[in-house]
Amino acid sequence: MTFAPGWMLWFGLFLIVSALGTWLARHYALQRRMLDQPGERRSHTVATPRGGGISIAIALLIALCTLIVRMPSTFVTMSLAALGLVLVAGIGWIDDHRPLSVIPKLSVHILASLSLSAGIVLGGGSLGCGLVVFISGLVLINIWNFMDGIDGLAASQAGLAAVFFLLFAGAGNVVHLGLALVAAICGFLPFNLPTAKIFLGDVGSGALGYALALMAGLAMERMPVEIWPLLLLPLSAFLLDAGLTLLSRMLRGERWWTPHVEHAYQRWARRSRSHGRVTMAYAVWTMMAMAGGGLFGGNDSRGNAMLVLAWFGIGGASWYWLRSRPDSGHSDSGVKP
Repeated sequence: MTFAPGWMLWFGLFLIVSALGTWLARHYALQRRMLDQPGERRSHTVATPRGGGISIAIALLIALCTLIVRMPSTFVTMSLAALGLVLVAGIGWIDDHRPLSVIPKLSVHILASLSLSAGIVLGGGSLGCGLVVFISGLVLINIWNFMDGIDGLAASQAGLAAVFFLLFAGAGNVVHLGLALVAAICGFLPFNLPTAKIFLGDVGSGALGYALALMAGLAMERMPVEIWPLLLLPLSAFLLDAGLTLLSRMLRGERWWTPHVEHAYQRWARRSRSHGRVTMAYAVWTMMAMAGGGLFGGNDSRGNAMLVLAWFGIGGASWYWLRSRPDSGHSDSGVKP
């Protein structure tokens, strides 16, 4: 894949939009006292502004609206995708101002995922693809919220997954949206890497999960079904950590829907007293998964399934090892506003 100068202009536009938007969001959050306070169920030690992910959501919305105008054939798909993004980011932005209960948030996530799924099907995707996109939307929106607990982790993982999706699709709207998403994340990350000056907030984590479900759906439209399993590889770190931690809490009879600090990445951050080390390790894992998909993936559905199962098996064993190690105190993170 080659990128013409127009692609670089597209990337630069959303990089600037996101960086400027994040800077403005931080000042807004400080003025409104939208701060995540340290606590037993948090992994940072200093009050830090939240809601910086609004810049990523706005950048993605601009990208979707641009595609609607420039590519009329995508009107239905992109319009319904934009509607879903507004719903997810909107409920997240409200929640960042005043915490909401699970029911209204989940209800909006369902509506947004239905909108996204309908857009994929009405745009030419199969019903099977639409069903996968609906489930992906619900799962990824919430997983990115669960896993947004230490500096730089959720944003960097979303950026890597977006790179994988756009490279695998190779053309079309996936590339446009993928570049816009990666650019927006690059504009946000300098404010979020250790030590974070602002957090994504629910508005940002939800938007990232939704955007990845959208990109996966658009990529599946262009791919034979035999290749679909490979799209799980760059998501493996988050799917495993969130999924296995949730399962373990349910089996222990805990209130699994409440906030906690029991994910493998949170325990590792406490032991190492470093958010950066854990975020980098997760990035290396995901880049290895991406490389494995590129090197060993193909058009053989059985081979792809075996590759994904093997990788998830290694990941599951790694999760168990990380979780079984003795815990320790809080890691240092956060800045004084």
